[in-house]
Amino acid sequence: MNKLAHVAFIMDGNGRWGLKKKKSRNYGHLEGVKTVQKIVEASINFKVPVISFYVFSSENWKRPKSEINYLFNLIKIYFKKEIHNIIKNKIRINISGRTGMLPPQIRQDLKGAVQKTKKNKKLTINLAINYGSKNEIVDAIKKLNFKGKKINEKNINENLYSDLPHPDILVRTGGQKRLSNFMLWQLAYTEIFFVDKLWPDFSKNDLKKIIIKFNKIKRNFGSI
Repeated sequence: MNKLAHVAFIMDGNGRWGLKKKKSRNYGHLEGVKTVQKIVEASINFKVPVISFYVFSSENWKRPKSEINYLFNLIKIYFKKEIHNIIKNKIRINISGRTGMLPPQIRQDLKGAVQKTKKNKKLTINLAINYGSKNEIVDAIKKLNFKGKKINEKNINENLYSDLPHPDILVRTGGQKRLSNFMLWQLAYTEIFFVDKLWPDFSKNDLKKIIIKFNKIKRNFGSI
């Protein structure tokens, strides 16, 4: 059985799901939050230490302003409603991305969630918000130059947005087969699972099946 330290998710298909149901893209995003909650519960049950969700990419600013505002409002409502359950369940919140560009209230809410949960150890939820992997690598190199340190693999790794273990599994829903500028550095040896289901239709059982498949993979990491 392979050691499983981190599962990452590209939650694609919320908007398409909403339109498919003859409703709005925003309705799809709302339902997508419910799937996040289900996957958090499943990850605790499956004893996964770290999970990452690609919440808002650095390219998502190109979307309609109304949709962007709705997404940020969902984040705000989620933490206002769920922060007590998050603390009770010993979940730690971590944020990855250029948060300085986010609306002040969202920055405050995220900072508060990180601070209130920093000692929790049952599960770490890493939220990639205003995240782009190319930006992350560039920012890491800038930090090294500022510190006067050598640019090498070890130092870049230590200066990424988070010091979390690299993902063992990446799940992308929605039927697309691309990484979309997500954790390009960290995914070097990740097992990638592309799922045709749209994110709101992704279930605990789908995750369970992926973990079972992962455990059957012989991971060589360059060796034989």
